Amino acid sequence: MAEGQSEGAGRTGVCRHCGALVGAGEARCMVCGTPVARAAEQPRRAPHADPETLRFLRAVISRPATFTFIFLIANVFIYVLMWLSGGATGTVLRAYGAKLNYLIDHEGQWWRFVTPIFLHVQFPPQLVQPGPLGFLLANMHLLSNMYGLFMLGPYVEKLYGSARFVVFWILTGIAGVLASYLAVRPEWASGALGQFLFKPYDTASAGASGALFGLMGVLFVFGIKYRHELPEGLKRAFGTGLLPTLGINLFIGYVARQFIDNAAHLGGLVAGMGLALLVGYKRPGARGPVAHAWHAAQVACLLLVAVSFVMVARHFDAPPPRLSNLKERALGRSPVGPYVEAVNAGQNALLNYLRGDPGELAAAAEKLEQAPAPSPESDALRQELRAYVARARDTAEDKSLKPAEREGRLRELDTNLHGWQERFAQWAENEGEEFGVGMQKPDEPDEQKK
Repeated sequence: MAEGQSEGAGRTGVCRHCGALVGAGEARCMVCGTPVARAAEQPRRAPHADPETLRFLRAVISRPATFTFIFLIANVFIYVLMWLSGGATGTVLRAYGAKLNYLIDHEGQWWRFVTPIFLHVQFPPQLVQPGPLGFLLANMHLLSNMYGLFMLGPYVEKLYGSARFVVFWILTGIAGVLASYLAVRPEWASGALGQFLFKPYDTASAGASGALFGLMGVLFVFGIKYRHELPEGLKRAFGTGLLPTLGINLFIGYVARQFIDNAAHLGGLVAGMGLALLVGYKRPGARGPVAHAWHAAQVACLLLVAVSFVMVARHFDAPPPRLSNLKERALGRSPVGPYVEAVNAGQNALLNYLRGDPGELAAAAEKLEQAPAPSPESDALRQELRAYVARARDTAEDKSLKPAEREGRLRELDTNLHGWQERFAQWAENEGEEFGVGMQKPDEPDEQKK
């Protein structure tokens, strides 16, 4: 032994505190700083610390986590596009491919089982305060899920390899969306457990949390299945060490069951556990037909995602992304473009109905329902106008009304519309300048058109 070199310093070891590899001659763990035990202090070497296992751990740790960051960038990129289209809510969320049972069942839009994995929902700006904190709260769904992907994704991708990771992410995500689809059961959505698992109505659903629960399911089963091969640090991180994290997330889902799609979480979790039971993790140097098969499955999953978003583009029916919306979005406010379009559509639909043409009422009501508003007062005006449009639509569809009753309702609607226009003009004068909104006069009757 060379002078000044401690016993055992010529060997690579495993940190007794965090499980990281400690190189030959290093006095402390480079990860957590724990001093390396002398030979006399070291416990008897565990079976998993043989040189072959150490070489395997070194190979696993050195693997890249390429697709973790590709998926993270893809999620953020699509969210920014939605952000610039008017916000990841309502019509925009639906146009980009959120899960809606009605569109799957009646329109055959199968791609909505895939695209929600890459979408996230934004809290309406009118429900949060402007400023940095409001911005974070409005975008919390994306931020929390991307943080989870950043923390869990590299572990799964390094242990199983990129091909298996891609398959895990997409299949568990689809399983979560499928569970959400099957959970729309109004007849079962009663009681605490029923409300936890089922939804009483069909509503837009999106998010990567089903796939994230899938990754937790994979790591949970991995930690139990290979517990004899893992150093102490990984034993605490995987397997039963994940139970507190899973328990806390499920408890949050139970408390906020009216807002969280717990069926998607459980569907992804069960799918991840099932895949981990069936699939072995990728050992260094693995080649041959099995590896080639996984690469083929990886390509197939990525093609499925690409085709699904091509179908989204073909059926896209929302405002396109606009760089002009960037200032409002950066300030945590809703873009005013969709709001102004919806307000003008509502006014013109009512005017046309008063002239005898009810054809635009249904479309105007939908625009007003989905359009984000830049402020609480403007949102109240939007809701008021939508109520007038809905009343006009009901009047137009009610064939039982007598002529005198219909005429009375038309006069009332005309009075309501003029009162609303005065209030809107007042808002535009007081607050609209802040958002670049002025009073736009609705179309006037053209006496020359017959």
